[in-house]
Amino acid sequence: MKRILTIAGSDSGGGAGIQADLRTIALLGGFGMSVITALTAQNTLGVQDVYPVSPEFIEKQIDYVITDIGVDAVKTGMLANARVVKVVARRIKGYRIEKLIVDPVMIAKGGEDHAPIIHKKTAQLLCDYIFQFRGTATKEDYLFVADSGNNRI
Repeated sequence: MKRILTIAGSDSGGGAGIQADLRTIALLGGFGMSVITALTAQNTLGVQDVYPVSPEFIEKQIDYVITDIGVDAVKTGMLANARVVKVVARRIKGYRIEKLIVDPVMIAKGGEDHAPIIHKKTAQLLCDYIFQFRGTATKEDYLFVADSGNNRI
């Protein structure tokens, strides 16, 4: 059973984020673990508010999961700000994560609304810090991108 760590925001409406990631991991037969990067107040009509988790606490979540349980792959979702991107990138590099799925959540889709949820500078940092680590996943790894349904890459 593959151990998949998802590092993403929590969707209080249950339709995206950590909640969707964990459902997808389970559906594909993996063992899902999570690091929460932000809490949202949202429903099917849209995102009302976002509360970022501190980078220090995100780092602790990553460290405690990986050093105890281990990880076969990591999937990132919403990384709410520049400090979070840097912490996640540092931990990915430090733990030599070879299989990384980057799902750069930048806008919230809900109802008629498509609101940006990260700043343009944060989006650029994703390119500078996170995309450099993307490895090649094989279909035997049964990895996924949560927003694309049950597709395997």
